[in-house]
Amino acid sequence: MKFLFAFFALMFLAFAALQVNDPDPILWILIYGVMAVVSVMAMFNYYNRWLLVGLAVLYLIYMIILFPGLSEWLRQDDKSVLFDDVMKMEFPYIEESREFLGLLINQLVLAVCIFRAFRQKAA
Repeated sequence: MKFLFAFFALMFLAFAALQVNDPDPILWILIYGVMAVVSVMAMFNYYNRWLLVGLAVLYLIYMIILFPGLSEWLRQDDKSVLFDDVMKMEFPYIEESREFLGLLINQLVLAVCIFRAFRQKAA
């Protein structure tokens, strides 16, 4: 698991670095930076359950806020516009869908950490 969390840490650091040109870079650098820290903590089998659950709740709330943009993208015939940088300025739902998917990745990693945190407590 150490290698998996090391991969996650590097992945989230890369995600954070890519946010420099984002419309709201500070928020997303912080979101991905925190996930890199969580991944490093998990590498060493250290889990703060309150932090993990708190982050999961905050990210879930943000996902709910972004969900209308995702549902708009899902209604489109051409799903490839999600990867078109020219179109993202024309249609706000593209950026919202990307952000939703980024938060979904965060939630999946948090779910693994939360599972391990509570399993560690029971053991």
